[in-house]
Amino acid sequence: MGRVVPTSTQKASAEKLCKALSKMKGVEAEPVERTSGTSPRWTVSAVCEAENWRPLAEKLRNTHLVDYCSMITGIHWPEGPEEKKWEVVYHFLRTGVKNPPSVDGVLQPIVTDPNGVKGKDVPLEIEVSIRLPDTRTPSVASVQDIWIGADWNEKETWDLVGIDFDGHVGMRRVLQPHETPTGYHPLQRHHNLRYHGFEEMYDDAQGFGRKPDDIGKVK
Repeated sequence: MGRVVPTSTQKASAEKLCKALSKMKGVEAEPVERTSGTSPRWTVSAVCEAENWRPLAEKLRNTHLVDYCSMITGIHWPEGPEEKKWEVVYHFLRTGVKNPPSVDGVLQPIVTDPNGVKGKDVPLEIEVSIRLPDTRTPSVASVQDIWIGADWNEKETWDLVGIDFDGHVGMRRVLQPHETPTGYHPLQRHHNLRYHGFEEMYDDAQGFGRKPDDIGKVK
């Protein structure tokens, strides 16, 4: 616990970032305390209109030094409210790591006193939700050129969910076979894929022992 940034420091930093982001057009941000993991921590949760996403991304990277895109979550909500039939959630980290030393081409760790970090050096988790109305062609602006971590994650989100990323260079299937039919994205709800419990999935992965009521259903 001695190597963790004080909760009070993290909370103050999250509140400051939320205040700055909420001044932007089409952006609402609030600090959120998370209790999962090894210790409680303060994070930033933001909702952004699709047309304001690219300016927000540039501000996060260039002004607030958010340097790592760890994951993208894409969701299809056909039964959701009109303004949220689709959703993209970007997960970011501001690591506070700058110019790590290198020895023979290998980056070396930087040991920092967590009680001394301040300002934009305070590590933070940031989540940005972009909600889209009902459409057959859901899309948001790509940030592949801002965070290298967004490259694979945008490909995976398009491959599985079918949400496109405008401006993404080299978009392609990364989990589904390359010959997968155009327009097929398995996590879109209208495909009616049938999900199974843990034991059924692993005991009969190919469906050879299907029950009568399983015949004709997708495994």
